[in-house]
Amino acid sequence: MIKEKKTPGLAASNMTGTGPGGLSVREFANWYREQELRLWQALDLDTIDKIAKALEKAEKTGKQVFVMGNGGSAATASHIATDWSKTAERQGKPLLRCLSLNDNVPFMTAISNDLGYDAVFVRQLENLLNRNDVVVIISGSGNSPNVIKAAEFAKKKGAIVIGMTGFGGGKLRKLADICLHIASDQYGVIEDLHMAVGSILAFYLKQRR
Repeated sequence: MIKEKKTPGLAASNMTGTGPGGLSVREFANWYREQELRLWQALDLDTIDKIAKALEKAEKTGKQVFVMGNGGSAATASHIATDWSKTAERQGKPLLRCLSLNDNVPFMTAISNDLGYDAVFVRQLENLLNRNDVVVIISGSGNSPNVIKAAEFAKKKGAIVIGMTGFGGGKLRKLADICLHIASDQYGVIEDLHMAVGSILAFYLKQRR
């Protein structure tokens, strides 16, 4: 197990999702690296295995996978959906039907303008979601109203809800059928690990025989 070293200024740590205050760039980089190393060691491989099995079942049965998030998590959702659709491809094998709900900007703005931003994901799911599809929701806080509405709708429709969370996990951690939780209060660290797990799954899917 990796032990954290005492870093100057650590006592000035805050809960705003940034980290310690008053450090030099070298001190902060060292602190940040230690957070990531600790969380890599603690990465929940059992949960990653459960997510992989859900994706493999969707691939085998032709079900769809929808990925979504806000802010940095929106970028992660787009990246993950691309990797799971394209990078994970195996010649002559079924393709994973994966789509990011962050990528149709005209539809997102129409929903936000007419119905409000809280409906930006659930309204898209109303058009697309079927029973036993997979809904992957990426959220640092796990409390954003638009992702909670999407999770609640998905569960009512009989879809499988997968969460990727940080901080305390919020409402999403309780709603999700499977949740990969990163126990950190630093947004960058949480987002880095979410993206890493997306890559682990993409290249796992790719390297199967």
